[in-house]
Amino acid sequence: MGHQKTLKNEAFQKGVGLFTGKGVSISLLPAPENTGIVFRQTGGGKKFFLPALLPYVKRTPRCTSLELSGTFNVMTVEHLLSAIHAYEITNLFIDVDGPEIPVGDGSSHLFVEMIEKSGVCFQEQCNQVYKIQKPIHWTDGTTLIIGLPSEEYRISYTMHYPHSSFLRSQYYSFQVDSKSYKEEIATCRTFSLYEEIAPMLENGLLKGMGLENGVVIKDNAVMNPGGLRFPDEMVRHKILDLMGDLSLIGKLFLGHVIAIRSGHYSNVAFAKLLMEHFMEKGS
Repeated sequence: MGHQKTLKNEAFQKGVGLFTGKGVSISLLPAPENTGIVFRQTGGGKKFFLPALLPYVKRTPRCTSLELSGTFNVMTVEHLLSAIHAYEITNLFIDVDGPEIPVGDGSSHLFVEMIEKSGVCFQEQCNQVYKIQKPIHWTDGTTLIIGLPSEEYRISYTMHYPHSSFLRSQYYSFQVDSKSYKEEIATCRTFSLYEEIAPMLENGLLKGMGLENGVVIKDNAVMNPGGLRFPDEMVRHKILDLMGDLSLIGKLFLGHVIAIRSGHYSNVAFAKLLMEHFMEKGS
């Protein structure tokens, strides 16, 4: 976490949006020091800049979306941001051609490949690394997220689906670093119970959804022909999502984040508490 990082070369990828079903493409480009992570889009002869930061979060219904004053919005940013954060990339332009980020196979493996193909390079400026100084928490009903002081960045997640005898409860704890992320987290796909997404499919709200880009569970069985990549793939994907949402703080930090049954809305709400804590403590 010493020096700022960006990519060595441009990386390009195209695919399909999960919610819109439209063809979309992204380019990851090196950015100067102190730029941060910034989405860009060109339209009407103008280029719009949308920072990947909490004030620009528009909504969080089954994904995280960012918007710039009604002129430029991009959906499903969490998988891409998760991979960027795992590699501690602090400066990057993301050129977007379309309304959302390509879904790939429903994991962040596609973006890890883009990053590693391009290569990561150090920059001259050093990072300011924040630390959780005291216990903080966010809770709503059965959802709880806690941040504890630690000399490492660790995420521990408990997933609980009492109404599904297949999913039940899963727990995973992960110390964040790029090598472990690639091996343990990046290939874990988004998942849904069939009965939860059936109404969305019928109403055309998941036009890009298929068994090639997510795990679907029906009648206590995985519908995907290849099955699961890990027995606990689902809770690992929850960690992937949480990392992406917490990256919207725009700061590298150390601490142990413990989450129980959280989703995008609660992740972002907790991230705002973390940001307030860091600004208050100055470290």
